[in-house]
Amino acid sequence: MSLEIVLITGMSGSGKSVALNAMEDAGYYCVDNLPPELLPAFVALEHKHHGNRVAIAMDVRSATSLPQVPRELERLRNQGVLIQSIFLDATTETLVRRFSETRRRHPLSHDDTPDGRRALTQVIELERELLADLREQAHVIDTSTIRASQLQSYVKDLMPAAPGQLTLVFQSFAFKRGIPVDADYVFDVRMLPNPHYEPALRDLTGLDAPVAEFLQQQPDVALMGQHIEQFLSHWLEMLDRNHRSYVTVAVGCTGGQHRSVYLVEQLAHVFSDRWTVLRRHRELDGR
Repeated sequence: MSLEIVLITGMSGSGKSVALNAMEDAGYYCVDNLPPELLPAFVALEHKHHGNRVAIAMDVRSATSLPQVPRELERLRNQGVLIQSIFLDATTETLVRRFSETRRRHPLSHDDTPDGRRALTQVIELERELLADLREQAHVIDTSTIRASQLQSYVKDLMPAAPGQLTLVFQSFAFKRGIPVDADYVFDVRMLPNPHYEPALRDLTGLDAPVAEFLQQQPDVALMGQHIEQFLSHWLEMLDRNHRSYVTVAVGCTGGQHRSVYLVEQLAHVFSDRWTVLRRHRELDGR
């Protein structure tokens, strides 16, 4: 069997250890903080030992060697190695809070300064610059507002996707909790009729039949769905031809419970005949 490598990178404090644990649970042989210089030798060793499913975590601790990673990954792909790249991200505010709560030191921090928060923000932004090329070539998961169990589920969901085939990720979210930083396209549906103001529907979600029936009766909801479908249908072929592995489409409403959930389900159904499709409901999955 061909060697399959899942490369996990991302911002410090974004959850790489959680993702790596999910890969281990899924039966992958996992290696944390592999220096990029050792990647060719490691791959050769796995071929020799007939290993076929490997997850590797790399981060900014190997900063001086990171620029060579994209080039090495391309070389391995040309040799027939199947590679999926996952980049974990979070807002700077979230990362600052996580480091403050755990009292851990950021890998790029060298010494204490009187203004520790400002210094931490600066090294986080530096880390973003150092990892920008890896982020550009990976599927990004925003961990700012999700729990560890959600992240594990999202990572495992990515594994059945066929390498080399475009995968569409449709995600509902609440604007009041922030726009997902992993979204390639964001659609705002807050102007549509809101089931929240219907007492019988308030505690239900877009996954429930009464809410779906209510929204199906609203012409503007159908029109919004058609517009999003037309836009994506026009551009996805071009993205596929440009060898994009993942495209994340985020649909947001006020609470992330009714309208965005319903439209994500509708869009996922429409596009599932042509592409590999994953559904995520950020606010519902976190319950």
